[in-house]
Amino acid sequence: MTALHPKSQANAASATPSGTGTGAFNQFVIDLFGVMAYGELSAFERLSSDARFSPTLQDRAALGRLAVTEFEHFEMVSAHLAGLGVDVEEAMRPFQASIDSFHERTRPADWYESLMKAYVIDAISGDFYTALAEHLDDATRELIARIQSTAEQGGLLQARLKAALSDDPRLASRLALWGRRLVGEALTQAQRVGIEREFLGGLLFEGNAAEQERGTAQLFAQLTRNHSRRMSSLGLTA
Repeated sequence: MTALHPKSQANAASATPSGTGTGAFNQFVIDLFGVMAYGELSAFERLSSDARFSPTLQDRAALGRLAVTEFEHFEMVSAHLAGLGVDVEEAMRPFQASIDSFHERTRPADWYESLMKAYVIDAISGDFYTALAEHLDDATRELIARIQSTAEQGGLLQARLKAALSDDPRLASRLALWGRRLVGEALTQAQRVGIEREFLGGLLFEGNAAEQERGTAQLFAQLTRNHSRRMSSLGLTA
């Protein structure tokens, strides 16, 4: 993976919290941006493809707009990496196989499952990156805040899912089960990638391995609680 250019490395060191401006920390940050970039690019591709199966032209247009937003997020992260002297393709490559495999394992059976997948994954990703940003430098927090501020997915997807459930109550049990599978897969995926690349412990938690493991467990418990609240807002059991 491309290293930070000397000038960018100095800039990153000065922007990071005290004691974290090291080569290892810089690599953790690059990994975080790499997984974010490929996640946004994959979301763009997924929403663009799923839009074809929309039951109405209005739904197709809505998913198309969301896909455009995801690509804009990808471009934001790419520009930030470029500012650090890092090639976005190099930063994304370590995560390509893992994220592609996740999407293969969670291939929706129909348009409604596509909506639920977009809703669940977008929300969990947002929670995850926001939690990481609290421990990082100002530039990283600002980038994640900008992405979150332009993310309209949650409200639109929630409204469409509620309408679908209202029109066909039989969907509830199927989408509740699908939501449970998605959150399990998403949290397992996030934890696996974070641990393999070591950026969860490296970015979030100081101290020994036991403290890092405990902190990671607390983070994922909070992500699960947030998911449960979102499912309850749809009238579904998490």
